[in-house]
Amino acid sequence: MPYKILADIVVLIHFLWIVFLIFGAFLGVKYKGIKIFHISGLIFAFVIQILDWYCPLTHLEVWLRSKHNPALSYTGSFIIHYVEKVIYIEASRYLILILTLFICAFNMWFYLRKKRL
Repeated sequence: MPYKILADIVVLIHFLWIVFLIFGAFLGVKYKGIKIFHISGLIFAFVIQILDWYCPLTHLEVWLRSKHNPALSYTGSFIIHYVEKVIYIEASRYLILILTLFICAFNMWFYLRKKRL
C-alpha cells in the first residue's frame, strides 16, 4: 500500500510541476530565486522533449506502481485518475513539443516584456 500512495503523491507533484512551468513566470518576475528555478525547469522540459526522454517523475511513478502490483489495473482515487490523464495526455510527440515551445516562449515573453507604469 505505501508504494501506491507514494505513486499517487508523485503524480500530484508532477501535475504541480507542470502548472509551475506554465505559470511560474508570474512569481518569477517578483522573486529572483523562483525565476532561476523556473527558467531552469523550462530548459529541462525543452531538452527532454528534444531528446525524446521521459521526465524522471514519470520513471519514479511507474517504478512505484510496479512495486505496488504490476498486474493491477488502475483503481483508487478518481482525482488521481483524472490528474494522470492530464499529465500523461495521449498526444503525438510533435504536439507535445509544440506545446512545450509555446509554454517556453510565453514565459520568456512574460519575463522580457517591459513593465508599463
